[in-house]
Amino acid sequence: MSLINSLSQRATDAPESGIVEIINYARGRDNLLPLWAGEGDLPTPDFINRAASDALLGGETFYTWQRGIPELRQALSDYYHRHFSASLSPDHFYVTGSGMQAIQLAVQAMTQAGDEMIYLSPCWPNIVSAINIAGTKAVGVEIDYVDGGWKLDLARLENAITPKTKALFINTPSNPTGWTASLEDLKAILALARKHGLWILADEIYALYYFVGERRAPSFLDVMEEGDRVIFANSFSKNWSMTGWRVGWLVAPPEIGQVLENLIQYSTSGVAQFMQRGAVVALNEGDAFVRENIERARTSREILLNALIATNRVRSAKPDGALYAFLEIDGVKDSRKAALDIVDKTGVGLAPGTAFGAGGSTFLRACFLRNPLHIEDAAKRLSDYIARL
Repeated sequence: MSLINSLSQRATDAPESGIVEIINYARGRDNLLPLWAGEGDLPTPDFINRAASDALLGGETFYTWQRGIPELRQALSDYYHRHFSASLSPDHFYVTGSGMQAIQLAVQAMTQAGDEMIYLSPCWPNIVSAINIAGTKAVGVEIDYVDGGWKLDLARLENAITPKTKALFINTPSNPTGWTASLEDLKAILALARKHGLWILADEIYALYYFVGERRAPSFLDVMEEGDRVIFANSFSKNWSMTGWRVGWLVAPPEIGQVLENLIQYSTSGVAQFMQRGAVVALNEGDAFVRENIERARTSREILLNALIATNRVRSAKPDGALYAFLEIDGVKDSRKAALDIVDKTGVGLAPGTAFGAGGSTFLRACFLRNPLHIEDAAKRLSDYIARL
């Protein structure tokens, strides 16, 4: 028996990331404009770095609070009060080793082997593998691209619920489509969860990247009541340019706090204290930097989508939220092949829609959280490429 065949099927069935495949194929090339990953081009600002550096040099290198240091949990409470008008005590917050780990721990808490968890597709691929690796079956429900935008069919969502369904994964604003649930959508989804006794895992990482309404996207926090089965997963990565830090958090009812702490203990035993010091400062002093990132995204969204739609050969909606143009080019049927060809011929790195599951296979994803001048260059290269097809 080969070494691979001796491993667990859950591990060996976990696929290679279709996004990372393209990144590894072209990483390090000259004149590359990498729009494939969900991150911006600004490094973490100095005021955050200094707080972490000072704590590291000051000896904050020991085991620490598994739920997160008290100062960070208080800062998270204050952040939600400012941006969501939510009164959540620090007991609602649990610091994790990335948004990805936050999702993994929530899936572990909500489901067990043999259960089902529903997600909306096209979808960030990591959630599907996180569900499957946990021994739960990931069930995709496609959202539709109609009338120049993405729409959720609530009847289709309810029809996917079975006696084995234990939870719904709802990412809004969505990676990769930019679909953003309205308050009415959220009320309807919450009503389904209540009716069927389901948990909701709400990924609202992109809530502040909202381009068509108020200062943020609608949230389950706007419609839920005490006792509703909702856990929120979030991350420091996008707002504060901290993708490489790998620090995230969960928002959950204090009633299940010990369970979540136990899961943290048996995975990472907590996040490094000096990194948490940087996260505290990000929350308490970083609102202006977040606004800068949002405005860069807003400007670059307009530049990229206006240029590509003007070719008359690209089908795409200007996303209501998140950081991505999800676009379909006339004649492109195999987006993986197209992504490889595009990076070879233009130097623009895009993520193939094949990585995002049902409903996305003919699309390509471009992250526009970058210098608008870089986005102008990328738009010109892509428009020239499309004209030659």
